[in-house]
Amino acid sequence: MSKALKKAGRPIFFSLCEWGEMHPAEWGFHVGNSWRTTCDITDTWESMISRADQNELYAQYARPGGWNDPDMLEIGNGGMTKDEYIVHFSLWAISKAPLLLGCDIRNMTQETIEIISNKEVIAVNQDSYGIQARKARMHGDEEIWVAPLSSYRTVVVILNRGSVRYSVTAFWEDMGLDPNTVVEARDLWEHKTLKNRFVGNITTMLNPHSCKMYVLNPIS
Repeated sequence: MSKALKKAGRPIFFSLCEWGEMHPAEWGFHVGNSWRTTCDITDTWESMISRADQNELYAQYARPGGWNDPDMLEIGNGGMTKDEYIVHFSLWAISKAPLLLGCDIRNMTQETIEIISNKEVIAVNQDSYGIQARKARMHGDEEIWVAPLSSYRTVVVILNRGSVRYSVTAFWEDMGLDPNTVVEARDLWEHKTLKNRFVGNITTMLNPHSCKMYVLNPIS
């Protein structure tokens, strides 16, 4: 199939699926353009977050033209909360996963449309570097997902996987940044640049099963 598509005379995106059973991340780039790294997703928090975990294990293999695929987006199917769907879209975007809709697009709510059409989050997914995020730190229910972006920027998802609201801090050392770097932080879900400048770390308060997604731009 791969050879036939390459002879077709025009670009065709070839998505491989054998549910990750033979570790296609290790060889899929030579055959297709994306490959499933997990079994099928369902519209629940547990299924979604576990697929993100499994996909992250293969981050080193993602690159422009070849992507790890943790299965389609469940946003809009009704099984998760708005915060959980925002986490879903954020993790798929920062992981450079194919953003394939799995809901009935004829009957999407305004809330669903707002989540899946967030241009700033989509821009992270489409960044020219094509570097998949990794978990920079895990402590209990808090996680820090990080990826470098073009133009010397860094994107971070600060995630609360637990059932209790609490404060989470992401440190520059987790992201490979010099601790003295001063950054400007852009909140991609609030669509605003924070007034404060940050040095060494950034802290946010998170509800259960929610996240913040920032692009950090060094200014000195």
